[in-house]
Amino acid sequence: MKLHIKKGDTVIVNSGEFRGQKGTVLQVLVKKNRAIVEGVNMVSKAVKPSAQNTEGGFVKKEAPIHISNLMLICPETGKPTRIGRKVVEDSNGVKRLVRYSKKSKDQKEIK
Repeated sequence: MKLHIKKGDTVIVNSGEFRGQKGTVLQVLVKKNRAIVEGVNMVSKAVKPSAQNTEGGFVKKEAPIHISNLMLICPETGKPTRIGRKVVEDSNGVKRLVRYSKKSKDQKEIK
């Protein structure tokens, strides 16, 4: 299944409790249709004492958020945009699928 978001993309949350927050995608969970976004959907998790953390206690970490609540931010305009896909042929004749921003009507590849 193809998703409109990849690891490393800058996204904005468009609905829910964290609406309007921006962050970078740290991980995409394809089978669950969720993504972990830096600084969004922070939860407190109880941690037992260990060799690395001798005190134990509570640790703040990001929880997954559903893909449908995220929109990619266009690198050129800085605004939320939808994503389209098209097949582009290189100078070598190699075809590949690239993503582009539908808002800017610019057919440049989004990396």
